[in-house]
Amino acid sequence: MDLPIIYHPDYVAPLPAGHRFPMPKFSRLYELLIADGVAHPAQFHTPVQPPPEWITLVHTPEYFQAYCTGTLDPKAQRRIGLPWSSALVKRTCIAIGGTILTAKLALTYGLACNTAGGTHHAFPSYGSGFCIFNDLAIAARVLQQLKLVEKVLIVDLDVHQGDGTAYIFQNDASVFTFSMHCEVNFPGTKQKSDLDVPLPVGMEDDAYLQTLANYLPDLLSEVKPDLVLYDAGVDPHAGDRLGKLALTDTGIYRREMQVLSTCVSRGYPVACVIGGGYADDFQSLVYRHSLLHRAASEVYRHYR
Repeated sequence: MDLPIIYHPDYVAPLPAGHRFPMPKFSRLYELLIADGVAHPAQFHTPVQPPPEWITLVHTPEYFQAYCTGTLDPKAQRRIGLPWSSALVKRTCIAIGGTILTAKLALTYGLACNTAGGTHHAFPSYGSGFCIFNDLAIAARVLQQLKLVEKVLIVDLDVHQGDGTAYIFQNDASVFTFSMHCEVNFPGTKQKSDLDVPLPVGMEDDAYLQTLANYLPDLLSEVKPDLVLYDAGVDPHAGDRLGKLALTDTGIYRREMQVLSTCVSRGYPVACVIGGGYADDFQSLVYRHSLLHRAASEVYRHYR
């Protein structure tokens, strides 16, 4: 059995030419993983759309309905930053299905990776920062409702604080939110995660990885989660347009190895999503996202 990787052709929906969200990265990531021999086609699992009642475990029925029918008011639509289309609704829901499937497969196999996901800026009644519905929060809630897990740890290493996720679980001891992000960056107003580690602008590989090592092992011992949801945003990279940190490709790869081996070696299952990444060099961005799957394949082989 090889590392379970989750992908669907509908992870890509058309956007207007020149839009700054790099939508084609999802299909290109799939193609790169196969082209480089990181994965083979039989290794991929195909998600299905979740039922609406799973999405409304986190989001208000009013917001869910308004978004899906295209009746969201223009201001709320602008806050999301992605122009509405029925294809985008489908894409959004199928990506949530992907994260739920990733979480289920992680419980079975110890480790699984989505090729999308990490929409951590979505709040219960509105979307924000390219995030429509919060796949991390929904996956945690669905698995709890299905009685597959009780305690979940969300490790969010996207360069931007996981504000929506922090807000959703702010009064919920069953989901622990850990966000390590650039201090001076979007969102302007931060929420309170269970553990926030704000990082100074320009932080490089070694300092970053040492900071992570200061928190993650202790966190696992304290929280003892049934599942770790890992948001592996690559926007802390030095070449990211929206990042302000200074990690290299090697630093990103070391980070993935560090997170995954720390969790898996202690018996904590990890479900990974790819999070944010906004480089001018598109090929480099796709490669950067693939570092998660390369590291996960390595860790999976070692611990299986």
